[in-house]
Amino acid sequence: MGIHGYTARHRSMLKAVAEGRAELSGGRVPNLAVDGLWCDFTATNELCARGLVAAAHSSRSGQRVRAVLTSSGEQVLGLLIAA
Repeated sequence: MGIHGYTARHRSMLKAVAEGRAELSGGRVPNLAVDGLWCDFTATNELCARGLVAAAHSSRSGQRVRAVLTSSGEQVLGLLIAA
């Protein structure tokens, strides 16, 4: 485990979101795709539940929308990159 319980996987996912390469699918439980490929379900839920990643706008269930970092997500990514 890395800084504050985050792993290299979390860092990579946050970085992809920051680079504009990620999409979230709408629905009760979010799914994150990077470069069109689905990411680790558990890590996605952790990032969304901690308020680090969000959808750029509202969507219907199953619709993909651009994923964005929240201000907290930007801070955590900065810490993870610096570590």
